[in-house]
Order: sequence, then structure tokens, then C-alpha cells
Amino acid sequence: MSIFIQVPAGLTRHETSSYSVVMGCWGKMILCVGLVWLYLSPTIVFSAPAPEPAQPQQSVPAEEYPFYDLAVETKFLTSRTRLVVIERMTATRLHPEEPQLPTVAWFSAQAFFEGRLPPDLIRDFVAKTYRSARLETRFGFGVRYRFVSGEGVPDAEAAVPVVPVAWPVEEGGDGDAVEVLDRLAFSRVGLTVRGDQALLYVANQRPDATGAGFLFWFVRRQRSWELYDTEVLWVSQPDQNPSGRR
Repeated sequence: MSIFIQVPAGLTRHETSSYSVVMGCWGKMILCVGLVWLYLSPTIVFSAPAPEPAQPQQSVPAEEYPFYDLAVETKFLTSRTRLVVIERMTATRLHPEEPQLPTVAWFSAQAFFEGRLPPDLIRDFVAKTYRSARLETRFGFGVRYRFVSGEGVPDAEAAVPVVPVAWPVEEGGDGDAVEVLDRLAFSRVGLTVRGDQALLYVANQRPDATGAGFLFWFVRRQRSWELYDTEVLWVSQPDQNPSGRR
């Protein structure tokens, strides 16, 4: 294949030769500039798209802790309780043997509290429970508490038990009996649109393989929250798998 280069008309032989030299120089300069641009701009030409930044770990809002305190004070604390062990991250599943996350359809099928839970309360609870959140040192039930993660590993930020407020306790007959509540796992707290009802899941899984899971239904009466009803979701006995409603 032949390549023809047209020389501008009117150029003499000497001028034609000079023209070729000048054009060759310009071509080399353009090539050099292009290579330098490619070298200085690797992110534009060669680099892969930057990975999306990881989402920050969500913390439980402060307004949910009064419900945790009310559940602990009402159902779990005794006069001998000196320490409460708490899972650092909130629970996303409502049964030890249920791998899937709870859904609105699942709640409807279970008919908890005889099917009396408001639909908007169920929807908010399911939406919040979908993702685990981090609990902070905001509890106010009055007994020392300690966070653990996973298989009971003490959390580095809360290895020393926290004492939020004083709690009046009565010594046992032997004078040295100390009760440790080990351990509680909390879900997020669902609320109705009007903010007058709340729903919370709490699991108490003990080291001896016993335990139970509960749903707590709260109602607000004259600006004060109270525990309205409790539903037992599952119960675990020694050497037995957790059983209960599915």
C-alpha cells in the first residue's frame, strides 16, 4: 500500500526539505507530550474505579435505652444481681436456630400477642432489626454491666464494669452471694408512627446452655412508658435445642 503526502503548492525543493524537517520535529514533540500526559495521568487512563467507602458502624440512638432499662428492671434483675453481661451488637435474629432475618410476613404468620400488634409497629421493628447496631454505655438500670462480643470475648472498650447510678440491693442471707446475669442480647426498638407503642426483643442465653427469648410490648400512658405484655419466643433447657414458636 502506497502512502502519498501532499506538499503545499509553491514550495521550492529547499523549502520542501525544510518543511519535512519541521513537520518531523513537530510530530516528535506531539508524541513526547502525549507520553508525558499519559505518565502523569495514570488515574484517568489506567487505574480501576476506586472502591466505595465502607458504611460507618451504626450506634443505637439514645432514645431506645429507656426501653432496655425497663425490660431489665422488670424481668431480669433481682436484689442479688451485681453484674449484667450484655452483647455489644444488637440482635438481628429472633431465634438461635433461625438463620433468616424476621420479616413482616413471618410476624403475621406467628400472630404474636394474639395478632394484636399494630402493623406499623411490626414494620418499624423489622426495618430496624435488619441491621445490627452498636450499643453504648447509656444503660441506666443501676447495676454494673459489661459488654462482650461474639463468643463471650470481653469488649476492649468496656472490659471494666460500668456503674451508671446507685442501685439499692439487699445482701443475701450468706452475705457474699453475688448474682451475675450472663448474658443479655437486645434488638433495636420498634415504634409506632404515633410513638405510643414500642416493641423489643431480648434474649437471655446463659453459659449453662439454658435461656429464653422474649418479645416485650410497651405502651405509653400519660407520657410514661410501661410494659404492657410479654411473649416467650423460645426456651432452651440443658442438653436440648431451643424450642418455641416458629
